[in-house]
Amino acid sequence: MTTPGLEIEHVSVSFDGPPVLADVSLRVDRGAIVAVLGPSGSGKSTLLRVVAGLVGPSSGLVRVDGTDMTGIPTHRRGVGLVFQSNQLFPHLDVAGNVGYGLRIARTPTEQRHARVEELLALVGMTGHAHRDVTTLSGGEAARVALARSLATSPRVLLLDEPLSGLDHDLRYTLADDLRRVIRAAGSTALVVTHDPVEAQRIADK
Repeated sequence: MTTPGLEIEHVSVSFDGPPVLADVSLRVDRGAIVAVLGPSGSGKSTLLRVVAGLVGPSSGLVRVDGTDMTGIPTHRRGVGLVFQSNQLFPHLDVAGNVGYGLRIARTPTEQRHARVEELLALVGMTGHAHRDVTTLSGGEAARVALARSLATSPRVLLLDEPLSGLDHDLRYTLADDLRRVIRAAGSTALVVTHDPVEAQRIADK
């Protein structure tokens, strides 16, 4: 029997108006990639933020590798989050962005540098460690954001429309690369998108 990497059980979220999420349950097996499809405003991003601990559910719970995440802060949940806009730090170069989480975790410098080089190779960005991130193309920025999210070996990877804003041909090429990288990293992944083709290319389910 497969082991769940991520379980979302009866999660509801309400702010001041109608529910944003209503009794949502979802299971992602460990090492699997699951896509959630829906139009803008349907609550996809809110669902990811609940898993990450950035939004508290009105009811329900989230488990990561069988552990109830209720009350556990974002930085201790073991999740990586790739935002729609990538949100790279403009004052850091590519290596600085990828290694940011490792530096915060006080990973020894030599080990951190080795991990950054490993991840840049994984996402096809070898040789770009010292580039200014403001000079990156949309596709390159997406690769760096993915590498940064994988740096601390998160148990669950959350991707919020990671390829939006790119032209169709590049988006689908990167979707294939994204699947390869997530597979190589062995991550459990939940990706939200409005694009059925992108979902089919990235996800198992």
